[in-house]
Amino acid sequence: MSFSVTSGWALQQASVSVQVGSSTSTVTGEDYKRAEQFLRQHTSDKVYNRVVGQNWSSGNVLIYNTRTPDGKVYYKANPQTGEKEKAFDHKRLAKSLAEETNQEMEPGKLPLRSVSLTDGGNKLRYHFMGKRYETDFSDYKTTKLAQKKKRNEVLSPDGKKAAYIKDYNLWVRDTETGEHTQLTTDGERYYGYATNNAGWVKSDTPVLLWGPNSEKLATFRHDSRDVKEMYLYNTKVGHSDLQRWKYPLPGDSTVFKIERVIVHLGDNPEVVELDMDPDYHRSTISDHIADWGGRFLDNEWINDGEQLAFVSSSRNHQVAQLRVADAQTGEVRDVLREEVDTYFESGYSTESWMVLDDTDEVIWFSERDNWGHLYLYDLNSGELKHQITKGDWRVLDLQHVDEDERMVYFTGANREKGNPYYHYQYKINLDGSGLQNLTPEQKNHRITWSQSKDYFTDYYSTPDTPSVTVVRNTDGEKVMTLEKEDISELKESGWVAPEPFTVKARDGETNLYGLMYKPSDFDPDKSYPVLNYLYPGPQSGSVGGRSFMPSRSDKQAVAELGFIVVEVDAMGTPGRSKSFHDAYYGDMGDNGLPDQITTIRQLADRHSWLDTTRVGIWGHSGGGFASTRAILEYPDFYKVAVSGAGNHDNRNYEADWGEKWHGLLRENEDVNKKELARFAQGDNYDKQANQLLAENLEGKLLIAHGMMDDNVPPTNTLLVAEALIRANKDFDMLMIPNVGHGFGYARNYFMNKRWDYFVKHLKGVTPPEYVIGEND
Repeated sequence: MSFSVTSGWALQQASVSVQVGSSTSTVTGEDYKRAEQFLRQHTSDKVYNRVVGQNWSSGNVLIYNTRTPDGKVYYKANPQTGEKEKAFDHKRLAKSLAEETNQEMEPGKLPLRSVSLTDGGNKLRYHFMGKRYETDFSDYKTTKLAQKKKRNEVLSPDGKKAAYIKDYNLWVRDTETGEHTQLTTDGERYYGYATNNAGWVKSDTPVLLWGPNSEKLATFRHDSRDVKEMYLYNTKVGHSDLQRWKYPLPGDSTVFKIERVIVHLGDNPEVVELDMDPDYHRSTISDHIADWGGRFLDNEWINDGEQLAFVSSSRNHQVAQLRVADAQTGEVRDVLREEVDTYFESGYSTESWMVLDDTDEVIWFSERDNWGHLYLYDLNSGELKHQITKGDWRVLDLQHVDEDERMVYFTGANREKGNPYYHYQYKINLDGSGLQNLTPEQKNHRITWSQSKDYFTDYYSTPDTPSVTVVRNTDGEKVMTLEKEDISELKESGWVAPEPFTVKARDGETNLYGLMYKPSDFDPDKSYPVLNYLYPGPQSGSVGGRSFMPSRSDKQAVAELGFIVVEVDAMGTPGRSKSFHDAYYGDMGDNGLPDQITTIRQLADRHSWLDTTRVGIWGHSGGGFASTRAILEYPDFYKVAVSGAGNHDNRNYEADWGEKWHGLLRENEDVNKKELARFAQGDNYDKQANQLLAENLEGKLLIAHGMMDDNVPPTNTLLVAEALIRANKDFDMLMIPNVGHGFGYARNYFMNKRWDYFVKHLKGVTPPEYVIGEND
C-alpha cells in the first residue's frame, strides 16, 4: 500500500483502497450549500433577544445589548426600580461617534464594547475599534479618551499604573503622566521577571497580581535557563524564519520554575524575595500559572495587602500547599497541605479557595470525599473547623462570600434532578446550614454578578430550548425579566435542535449524557452512517456548555450531508465526581473511547436507522489524538477518522499536561516488542503513543497539522506519519504552512476536506466540487 499526501481539493488515493461503506444516494452541491447554512455565520443572525455584552455599572445598573429585527439595541436595566429602557439615543450616538472617528455608523449596528455609565449616569463610556470613547448625554458630544492600558500591559486597580516587561525586567508606566519606572534590574534572558510562558502558550503580557492599594504587586522570576527548546519554521520565498522558545516535555530533568517575589513601588522600588524554594510553574486549575489576562493564579492579597496567600503545587499536581507570606519581610509560613493520588484541582473554572480576613479563616475546595466541596479552616493553625457543603453533588466555583452575613455563594451541579451538567446558583451559611438553590429552573444557568453583589443576571437555557434572562436578588427572587430569546426565524429556516440522550457507560451502571444531530430532512426508513465527534479532555468534554446555541461548530451542518452525529461526555471528563474524572488517569490513550463505542451501540439498539457498520470519528487537538487512536485501537468499529492537530504522543507535548493527567514519566518499563518497537521508549508513556499502533490501521485516516503550531508541535503528527509509512499503511495527510493550532486561513479548507472525506469513504459517493465560504 502507498502513502499519499492530499493536495488541493483532490484526495490522492493509493492504488489499493478500503471499501468501508456504500450508499444508493448521491451528495450534491445543493446538499453542501444547505449544510453550510447551518454554520454559525448563517444561524446567529436569525436569533433575536439574546442578552450579550453585559456590564454592571455602579448603582446596580446593568447595560447589555441584544439583536432585534430592527438591529442591535443597547439597554439599561435597573433592578431596584424594575425599569428597562434604551441606554441611549442610538441615532444621536451614531452620528456623534461618526463625526469623531470619520467613519460611517449605522444606529442599529453600533459595535460598542465594555459599555458603562459614568458621572451618575450622565455619560457613556465604551470601546470602539480598540479605542476608548466617552459620550456626554447632555449634548451627545463624543470625546476620544486616553488609553489607560496599552497592549501587553496589566493595569493597576486604581487605573493609574500599567505594568509591562522590557528587557526581561518589570516596569510600570504612569497612565496620567506617561512616566516610566523600572522596578527590577537583574532580569535576563530565560531568567526574567513575570515571564508569561507555559510552553504551550506564551505572551508578552506580564504575569502578576496587583496589590489592593496599587502600591505593590506579586510576581516571580521565571527560571527556564536549562529548559530545552522547541522549534518551528515558516514557509516563504527565501530563507525561513526560525521560531524557538523554551518548551519543557514530560520526563525532562529541568522544567519551568518560579522564584516568588513581591515588588514594592514608590520612589525607590524594592524587590522582596519570598523565603522559600522555587515553585514549579503550576496552578491548581490549569497547566499555566496565568489566566488569559495575565492574572497570577492561586494568589490572593489579604490583610489590606500586608500579606499574600498563595498555593504551591507539586510537579505532578498531587500536592497543594497553602502558604502565607509577609509582604515586607518575605517570611513564609505553611497553612495547610492536601495530597491526592491522582491530581488536585481547586475548582471547576477558577480557583475556589478564599481567605476571610475578618475572622482569619480560609475556605478550601477539595474532592476528598469524591465530590467537590468547600471546607472551612483556621488560617493561623491550619486546623479544619468543619465541612461547609456535603453530599453526592459538587461545588463548581466559589464566587463570593458575604463575611458580615457569613454567607457563601457558589455555582454547583449534580444535585438537582435531570442533567447533571446543568449549572445552578446556590448560597449556604458558613456553618453549613441553609443551603438554597437560587435558580430553580431545570436548565443550565449562567450567572453575572453586579458590582455590589446585591443582584445577578441569570441566563438559563438548554441545548434544545432558547434562553430566558432575568435579574435576581440574593434570595433568588426574580426582580426583572430582561429578554426571552426568539428563534422563530431560525426554525422557519429549517433549523432543528440537537437531541439530548442518556446511555450507560462502559461499566454498565454510570449514566452518560450527550447530544445527537440528525439531518433536517431525516427519514426514519433510511439507514445513516454515524459520525462521532469527540474531545476527550481530560479538562473538558465533547459536548461543552449546556446552554442554547444556534450552531455547535459544524455538527448539524455535516449531519445535513446524510449522517447522524453523536457526541457524549465520557468517563474521564470533569463536572461530576472525582472518580468519574479519574476514570483513565495514567492511561491517556484510553481517551474515553470505550464509552464512545458503547454509546453508539446503545443508540443503534434503540434506533434502526443508525448503521454501525459505517462509523466515522473526528476531533481536533486532544480530539485529534483521540480520533486517530480510535481507528488504530478499534479498527473493527471505526472505519474512517479525520484528525486535526493531535497530541499523538504526550512525550512530545508540554510537560504540565502529560504529567498531570498521565503521571510523571517512569523509565525501565517493558519495552514494546512489536515490529515498530523502534518507536517505543520503554517507559509508562508508551501505552498512550499512537505511533505504536500504526500497524493496526485498516480504514481510512486523514491527519492534519499546522506547521506553525506552537501549542501542539507538528512533530506529534509526523511521528504517526513515519510509523504508518514504515508499516506500509495507506493514509492521507495535510500539513498546512504558516498556520497555528486553530488552522487560521485554512479552517474552511480543512472543514471542506473533512466533509468530503466522510462523504467519499462512509457514504461511498464522490463529493461535489463545492467550496465552503464561496457563497458568503
